[in-house]
Amino acid sequence: MARTTRLSVCRRKRRFADAAEAITAARAADIALRPYRCDRCFGFHLTGRTKGKRRL
Repeated sequence: MARTTRLSVCRRKRRFADAAEAITAARAADIALRPYRCDRCFGFHLTGRTKGKRRL
């Protein structure tokens, strides 16, 4: 089941224009992050939730 992003969470997070930009930022981070398309702003954000998801 897909999670929906709360608007307050979307506003706090950095927005990336495309997946490639988000992937570059995720790889540069010190912790495991993965990008996802936000259902609120239709941009990309990063999340630390990686359980059951593919790693970069």
